[in-house]
Amino acid sequence: MLLRSEVKQAQERTLELFARAGIVLTAEEQSSIEVAGFGLGNLEEQGLELITYVNTDRYCAKELVLFPGQTCPEHLHPSVNGEPGKMETFRCRWGSVYLYVEGEATNQIQAVAPVQSKDSYTVYHEIILNPGEQYTIPPGTKHWFQGGLEGAVVSEFSSTSRDELDIFTDKAIVRIPIIIEDKENE
Repeated sequence: MLLRSEVKQAQERTLELFARAGIVLTAEEQSSIEVAGFGLGNLEEQGLELITYVNTDRYCAKELVLFPGQTCPEHLHPSVNGEPGKMETFRCRWGSVYLYVEGEATNQIQAVAPVQSKDSYTVYHEIILNPGEQYTIPPGTKHWFQGGLEGAVVSEFSSTSRDELDIFTDKAIVRIPIIIEDKENE
């Protein structure tokens, strides 16, 4: 669960990173920034901020924000109704992002898997993306990613996004955010 005040603070920080990256959002987009805490209660360590520009039955475009050291937990996009899972391309716009996918493990990775969920992280083939660099993740591939020292702004281009169906390796994760009001605001 996230407090409404945590969401608001994360949205403000997200807007600051978008500004650093030179990404301009409409007022409507600014007010619809999603803050995903994954139900783990440690947004600074495991979370993701995003805006979805478009998501149809054919394609999707989003901007993702990771605060410094913030991790989007390990997951995969499964097949749905006989259609392949989401294929996505990450293109780093600002900062740096450490991306981990299935494949031969990198000996000394740059990221630090979150202590609370360390046993749920299983893939360690490292791809480091800096501004202008991109990587495409095939459907059904386990992956996770973490913001670098300054954080990261990443554009995601993909086939249809069905985030609510993503399979996370940490069974404690709740993908759809639950936001509660602060006690002083009740």
